Amino acid sequence: MIATFVTFDLDDNFDADKVQQNALMARSKFENMPGLRSKAFTVDADKKQARNFYIWEEEAAARNFFTEENIEAVGKFYGVRPSVEYVEVATLVDNHQR
Repeated sequence: MIATFVTFDLDDNFDADKVQQNALMARSKFENMPGLRSKAFTVDADKKQARNFYIWEEEAAARNFFTEENIEAVGKFYGVRPSVEYVEVATLVDNHQR
């Protein structure tokens, strides 16, 4: 598994309500997405950031999703180009039962 951190440094454009609204609007796009195990939309008011955290089944799925075109599009959606970081998931604890 691989995880991806996508960070938007919003600085003076930071609006927690807008970040929440963006997350709610975008959520359905990621439901049942092939290769995506989970995604969390986060808000950090102290740092004036939106930081989204993805867990992918395979690295190829993550890298195929984060094309330059998709990074540009999500940057337009949030109003700032994000940084994208990949990290290996050593192990995952998932307490959610369906």
